[in-house]
Amino acid sequence: MTTLTGTTGYATLEDAIDGLTRRGFTERFRAVDGKVKALGTGKLLDPKELVIREYHRFEGVSDPDDMAIVYAIEGADGVRGTWRMRSACTPIRRRAPC
Repeated sequence: MTTLTGTTGYATLEDAIDGLTRRGFTERFRAVDGKVKALGTGKLLDPKELVIREYHRFEGVSDPDDMAIVYAIEGADGVRGTWRMRSACTPIRRRAPC
């Protein structure tokens, strides 16, 4: 049985990413043409072969809609990494509008 852990113990998004990286979630993921791309290796993964192991959600102090989530994801082949999202549906990208 897979256990999914929710928001725990991290004060900021950066703290969560650092903690997950130290725990072996070293790859970064992004959606590309219906697949999930491991940015470090360039490998394309089938989303059906990925499991969200845990997630951490952060809300803005003055605006709850100012929200970010980081997911810790593991592939069937053992690759482990993170996927960061801002708001309810937009992946975080540098200087990209939400």
